[in-house]
Amino acid sequence: QLQLVESGGGLVQPGGSLRLSCQASGFTLDDYAIGWFRQAPGKEREGVLCMHSSGGIQMYADSVKGRFTISRDNAKRTVYLQMNSLKPEDTAVYYCATRRWTCFGGMDYWGKGTLVTVSS
Repeated sequence: QLQLVESGGGLVQPGGSLRLSCQASGFTLDDYAIGWFRQAPGKEREGVLCMHSSGGIQMYADSVKGRFTISRDNAKRTVYLQMNSLKPEDTAVYYCATRRWTCFGGMDYWGKGTLVTVSS
C-alpha cells in the first residue's frame, strides 16, 4: 500500500529554518515524482516544489525561490523540504504528494500534512 507521512513541522520564528521530511512506503522513489504543497488558513492549497523521478525540479511558487529547496534520499525513501528565511506568510499545513514519473498533472497520493507556524 502506497503511503506518505510528513514530519518536521512546528513553530519557528521569522528568519528561522525547518526541514520537513516525507517518508514514502509501498513504492520506490525512482519511478515517482514527489511534490510539496501547502495550504494556509483560509486559502487554497498551492504547490511549492516538486521533484520529477529523474531528479529534475519543478518550482510552483515564486515566493519560495532562493529560500526553499527539495531533495531526496532514495535509499531512505525520503524526500525533504529545506525551508530557510521563513516568513509569517509561510505558515501553512504542508503536504507531500506523489504521482508516476513527472510533476506535471494531478497528484495521485497525498500525506496527511504537517503544520508549520512562523511567528514571533
